[in-house]
Amino acid sequence: MIELGVNIDHIATIRQARRTYEPDPVWAAAEAELGGADGITVHLREDRRHITDRDVEVLRRTVQCKLNLEMSLAADVVEIAERLAPAQATLVPERRQEVTTEGGIDLTGDNAATPVVDRLRNKGVLVSAFIDPDERQIRAAARQGFDAIELHTGDYANAYNLHPAGGHAKVREELARLQRAAELAASLKLRLHAGHGLNYRNVGPVAALPSMVELNIGHAIVSRAVFVGLREAVREMKRVMVEGAKR
Repeated sequence: MIELGVNIDHIATIRQARRTYEPDPVWAAAEAELGGADGITVHLREDRRHITDRDVEVLRRTVQCKLNLEMSLAADVVEIAERLAPAQATLVPERRQEVTTEGGIDLTGDNAATPVVDRLRNKGVLVSAFIDPDERQIRAAARQGFDAIELHTGDYANAYNLHPAGGHAKVREELARLQRAAELAASLKLRLHAGHGLNYRNVGPVAALPSMVELNIGHAIVSRAVFVGLREAVREMKRVMVEGAKR
């Protein structure tokens, strides 16, 4: 069955708006697990704008499902990941001025990711790369020893939001890109994940992609949680995903 990783960064963003102690992402992780989350995802940014070192330390001790640490190649963050050895680490690009991650990491340059992949895999961490659905990036991920890739679904999500009926040519084009990427990943024996911009309306076709194992979703779930609670918001997303995967 397809897995749901719940990204709780936005819980920490609310806390940091007042620079106080609540809401606590650790409590959010517990609620998400009770709602059926298969994993908890957090991004420890270099500037610590939302998730903090303390959050990751406590989550590593308390999360009962898979903990997925999104991270850049910054030396201090790599050291934390190596020491804590979460179940999964996802390497992502990072720019200080961005509001959220705007695209996939480029693996076709100087191969700086390879030593980090090796260090984390030696600690028993499953290592994923957050990349655009591009053949060059997927093949580079396979060459550099990644266990998995997470396809950046932002372009698909943006197209769907503009044309919510789902049948527009741009939506079909972006979904076809994801499908080709999924097929290539499967042929290269890469575990397939996806995320970014996915919500209750557009997630179904992505969940149905061949060999899709895991979706990581945050903003839509936390937004829904304002009205129904986090536990129920996770349940609803999991239900929509599973139904979509059956199509």
